Amino acid sequence: MQVPFVIPGRPPVSQGFDNQTIRMIVHTSVGAHGARVRLSNEYGKDALVIGAAHIALRAQGGAIVPASDHALTFSGNPSFTIPAGAMVISDPVDMDVPELGDLAITVFVPGKIDAPTQHGTGLHPTYVAGPGDFSGKTEITEVSKQESWFFLSGVDVTASKDAGVVVAFGDSITDGARSTVDANAAWPSELARRVLAAHGGKHELAVVDAGISGNRVLHDLIGDNALRRFDTDVIAQPGVKCVIVLEGINDIGFPNSPFGGGQAVTADEIIGGLRQLVERAHVHGIAIFGGTLTPFEGASYASADGEAKRVAVNNWIRTSGAFDGVVDFEAAVRDPQQPTKMLATYDSGDHLHPNDAGYKAMGDAVDLALFKMKK
Repeated sequence: MQVPFVIPGRPPVSQGFDNQTIRMIVHTSVGAHGARVRLSNEYGKDALVIGAAHIALRAQGGAIVPASDHALTFSGNPSFTIPAGAMVISDPVDMDVPELGDLAITVFVPGKIDAPTQHGTGLHPTYVAGPGDFSGKTEITEVSKQESWFFLSGVDVTASKDAGVVVAFGDSITDGARSTVDANAAWPSELARRVLAAHGGKHELAVVDAGISGNRVLHDLIGDNALRRFDTDVIAQPGVKCVIVLEGINDIGFPNSPFGGGQAVTADEIIGGLRQLVERAHVHGIAIFGGTLTPFEGASYASADGEAKRVAVNNWIRTSGAFDGVVDFEAAVRDPQQPTKMLATYDSGDHLHPNDAGYKAMGDAVDLALFKMKK
């Protein structure tokens, strides 16, 4: 980074790969038989050569269950070149995918790739080995560990026609920043557990976490702004029926940081952006629920003016009727005695991001009856 400012919860950015193997751990929501993997070179400047890719059940650490390992193909080919700015989807794999289980996605990159497309806050260990192709190995050694996902855009599973997807769309608070690594403690993970339990273990509604640390409604920062990425991250999700939006706190706060100079926005401008998301969801028949912005007094970019904007945005979310429903995340984590602050027992320590208990409270605050309107 060129400026001495660290976004809370964001790990260092990878400098790229060269003849290396990357094994990434992802946590499933629903289970099913059959899976396929999406790989992306959306932000790459050059073509990305995928030399080999595998999917398997995770055993422990970076090891896989050998009998579950499947080599992926793309249009029938075990290797594929993804043009800059593009993505590919693998051919379907005949395998059992467990609900609330861990998969290992392994990708071998034979050439050199700088500034890879990545998701910074992966919150699961990623194992990088090389030089060489270790994609089919039960365990990869001589590794370095990171906590980001690279090139991996999603894992789709085959489900019944009655199944659907709810997308959690937001910033670092949806991404799960500062939660315990490899514990699946972000609020969308808690929601996935509750949905599965409520349906008696039946695979009826998957939860997709589309949070990006540092994301904003109106300006780019890390990845595309919410208005730009809504089509890709929500509307294009297979089987999407609902979306919960929790966005705006970074629009309010980052103008007080080195990253946000000259990008101050009003509460009305944030509301205008959220209205656009509502309209676009409704055009596609997707129910959209508004999440209230959580308290952040004491955070590095908090201010009195920012608090006034947060209150105004929350008042609109609660009272405008624009959304199909409201998830009151603020009420779930605020201190009743000091409502501009997060409850201390839910605070991760930076006064912006919840800890594991706080994220659980947020996941528990979602009324599951909201989803019954979209069958």
